[in-house]
Amino acid sequence: MSVSLMDQLAEPSLSAFDHLTRGAPAPYWLYRGVCANWGLEHDRVDLTLITVSENATFLLALDGQPIGAVRVSHPGYVGGPSAINSEIAWINAIRLQVDEVRVLTVVPSPRGNYVCVIKDNAGTGWICVSTKFVPGTVLEDLPDPSAYYETIGRWSALLHKHARSWELPYGFRRFAWDTSDIVGPSARWGRWEASKLTTQEAALLGAAQFKALQVMSGYPKNGYTWGLIHADLRASNVLAEGDQLTVIDFDDSGFGYYLWDYAAALSFLTQEPYGPAMAQAWIRGYTQITGLDDKEIEVASALTMLRKLQLLGWLCHHREDALPPGLAAAQTAGAVVVAERYLEASTWLLD
Repeated sequence: MSVSLMDQLAEPSLSAFDHLTRGAPAPYWLYRGVCANWGLEHDRVDLTLITVSENATFLLALDGQPIGAVRVSHPGYVGGPSAINSEIAWINAIRLQVDEVRVLTVVPSPRGNYVCVIKDNAGTGWICVSTKFVPGTVLEDLPDPSAYYETIGRWSALLHKHARSWELPYGFRRFAWDTSDIVGPSARWGRWEASKLTTQEAALLGAAQFKALQVMSGYPKNGYTWGLIHADLRASNVLAEGDQLTVIDFDDSGFGYYLWDYAAALSFLTQEPYGPAMAQAWIRGYTQITGLDDKEIEVASALTMLRKLQLLGWLCHHREDALPPGLAAAQTAGAVVVAERYLEASTWLLD
């Protein structure tokens, strides 16, 4: 009985890479498959782990020099090769049509494929994408990345402007980030309620969620408020080389409220002392391109609260080393602080 590609992709998980630490060599099946699919000579290639998050990412080096990265997608996470090809179609369109925004370059195989399926030793297919190496420092590794957030806000507005006018290619397929995908029983990254919380903490977070969802319940979903978004333009997905930034990861891109990109930009860092500076800089940059009224600010603030809750659910199912040292451990207390501030004043980050 034959097994479809999607059936294969539904069975394994990224736990297959649990034994690897940062800098460890990739499994031989992956190394062999990358060399075969991208036409690389085995004895010249090194493939080592960078991180495991929603995917496993490996540094690709040729003759000891970094030339790219290989992303091994979480099996079944985004909907298979067609969804990843859709992601790449948007990246390529941005490169051609949005001059100011720098994005990573996806490298096709010699056969012209952007997406390759590499089988492990059990015969399971893993969806892989290769991109060119981008030098620089990940903003998440900086003591305070807020100086870059005016640019990130401006770029977010430019991406939204592009998405509103871009005609989706035939067969374009990406998932959605509605509120039911963020929190609640069908939350894509798991429920925040599964975190280790005291009764008092859970009640506080529940009250903050209720307040945020009330705001969202009255917000329309139309061509101006909802569309194709990056959905994860946070500090870990932006590289800085001097003053030059590059967006390096679109794997969470999909359809959602445009202002979700504001919430996502503050991921894991909202409770930090520089959190308000990040938020205010993002808004300054965004409003250079697109205005925001008081209702939109209220919605952006509500989505930021929901994002904080979403990330608690995310942490229940992800490795601690997917974040810089100490950041994962700070999230529960951070969420409580953010919830307290949000319940006191919705727009506290911007006041």
